[in-house]
Amino acid sequence: MRIVSICPSNTEILYYLGLGEQIVGLDDNSDWPSEWQHLPRVGPDLSIDMEKVEALQPDLVVASLSVPGMEKNIEQLEKRNLPYIVLNPSHIDQIPADIRHVGRAVGCEEKAEKLAEQFLRRIETISQVTAHVSYRPKLYWEWWPNPIYTPGRDNWLTDVSELAGAQNVFADFAADNVKATREMVKQRDPDHICVVWCGIELKRIKPQMITVRAEWQQVSAIVNNRVHLLEEGLYCRPSPRILTGLEQLVRLIHPDLHVPSAQATPG
Repeated sequence: MRIVSICPSNTEILYYLGLGEQIVGLDDNSDWPSEWQHLPRVGPDLSIDMEKVEALQPDLVVASLSVPGMEKNIEQLEKRNLPYIVLNPSHIDQIPADIRHVGRAVGCEEKAEKLAEQFLRRIETISQVTAHVSYRPKLYWEWWPNPIYTPGRDNWLTDVSELAGAQNVFADFAADNVKATREMVKQRDPDHICVVWCGIELKRIKPQMITVRAEWQQVSAIVNNRVHLLEEGLYCRPSPRILTGLEQLVRLIHPDLHVPSAQATPG
């Protein structure tokens, strides 16, 4: 098969399924794995150049609706009659179903089932490690600064927070994505601020961008120096890599807990 991925999380699933020889194109935002960075690019995931996609003569395009605005990609795939599947998980326990979905579409069901089960076992292991923690700190996730966007209840980062033995301060919003204000964050007084600006390289973000905000000078996370600049690729993408992010988060907020690392192995 000739496969094109137009979303980073999809690219990562394809990598873990061991499909490198079949991938002929990626979106511009797929910055992992390093081995695939030479592949032809078809534009940013929110504005895919469908002429470039069509020119690659794909047997399958792996699309996504995980970010608002991606709907137009699906419309264009339909218009051009290009074969595609769509992944759109909201919660972490839906990622294994997406892995299986990709496996069926590309003819590697056995590998997909193995990876999906591995993913679920790892979640269960981490859940057992954090199940009895008495202190569950409040986390504020910021994935865009101005205007502020943060995950709500129906998002995998709320699941990640809970699995890590913490709580998302915006979990009371019945949505996957919340447009918030600095005052709303201040009122919730998070114990930790986790910065995962989507599409922004970590080296371009400085702690002062958060700590100097006048409204937050009495927020617990600022007062106690608990502002964390995290690699967004480990938290903002619903792929097997999120397990690595989850493990790191547990060590960050519960350093006394022992979580042995067990990353997923590419097929």
